[in-house]
Amino acid sequence: MPARHSRQQTKAVYLRRRITIGLVACVIVALGVSTVLTWTGSSGSGATSTTSTTLTPSTTTTVPPRNKIPPGKAIVLRRLVRAGQYYSAAITPKSVTASGAGLTMAQNMVYRHTVTAFNSRTGAVVKTIPTAVQLSKFGFVGHPGTVIGAPVEGAFSPDAKYYWISNYSMYGPTMGPEGLDSCTPYTKSSRGETPSYAMRINVSNFAIDRVVEVGYVPKFIETTPDGKWVLVTNWCSWTLNIINADTAKVVKTLPMPGTPRGIAVDPTSHTAYVAIMGGSVLVKVNLQTLSIIGQIYVGSNPRTVVLSPDGKFAYVSLNGPGEVVKVNLATGRVIAAMHTGSEARSLVISTDGTALFVVNYGSSTMTMLRSADLAILQTVSVPANPIGITFDPLTAQVWVSSYSGFITRFATV
Repeated sequence: MPARHSRQQTKAVYLRRRITIGLVACVIVALGVSTVLTWTGSSGSGATSTTSTTLTPSTTTTVPPRNKIPPGKAIVLRRLVRAGQYYSAAITPKSVTASGAGLTMAQNMVYRHTVTAFNSRTGAVVKTIPTAVQLSKFGFVGHPGTVIGAPVEGAFSPDAKYYWISNYSMYGPTMGPEGLDSCTPYTKSSRGETPSYAMRINVSNFAIDRVVEVGYVPKFIETTPDGKWVLVTNWCSWTLNIINADTAKVVKTLPMPGTPRGIAVDPTSHTAYVAIMGGSVLVKVNLQTLSIIGQIYVGSNPRTVVLSPDGKFAYVSLNGPGEVVKVNLATGRVIAAMHTGSEARSLVISTDGTALFVVNYGSSTMTMLRSADLAILQTVSVPANPIGITFDPLTAQVWVSSYSGFITRFATV
């Protein structure tokens, strides 16, 4: 009887283990994660045995392109090697944005009034997209004829099917004078300034299919991870527009304490952080109540803000000091700082969260930092006036745009 009881117990334990492993596997497959399950148990001989099982990702669950993790070793363990360069007098790229799904877009500002779409794998031009629209076709009365925009920044929808751009100012009938960085909420009456517009490009055909009136001289634009909101900072209005992505309507306009620029949204889409470049703070915005809930001091002239993948830390480029700072968002304190060069401008974080890349406008360099402590890992020279930067998880490449007409690609190896 004791021997029979022992066999029954052994069988029960075995079944419980199989059921447990099966349940864990189901959960992981449901989450769309490819991983390796390792189980260590006791064999009949008393030795330890290990079984590895590779699970195939679910075909019904996809990882949003911007959340992809690049293959291979952590980005922080790699080196930058120049992979290619594109030059054309037809582009003046203010910023550059990778979709993570095969496209990288460059915004050509007031000088060319276009967006250039590149193949992320090859660096070749796919399409040049004019920002000319007839506002009357989008329901805006009192605006006859065609107007053109001046794209500053861009942001893909989470599924990479759409691309939103901000326009520094608009040109054409009924439009006021060209925007100026020196403008304020109080100059529009004397200068006759008019609001600008954000536009949505359908990536399937590169056509502009949505237009939204925003504020004066909009700079940065960002989409929330849940796809619900599009956020726009208006440099001269000192406001943040919150746009319903589905209806393309502004649902809330929040006042900012100075000239706002960069925007970052936490992974839950609950909180946005807005960099006040004309000040020294990040403004916290609750995206559930659509209200301002606080400020975080970060230092002079914060331009770009990005978050760690877990949303616990913010990294901010400070244009005036030429620094990058790390902020603990739980405590609201700066916990690390590093000087990277003259006029630290655009900043990006690798999708695995281990490395940061910043362009130094006045130094004509790009710096790679370790996100853990902001230690400088590498500094490389780039063409004059580097202003935009993006990290493409599809290729694990860093793209740098320079006002001088260059797009430079760096592989991480």
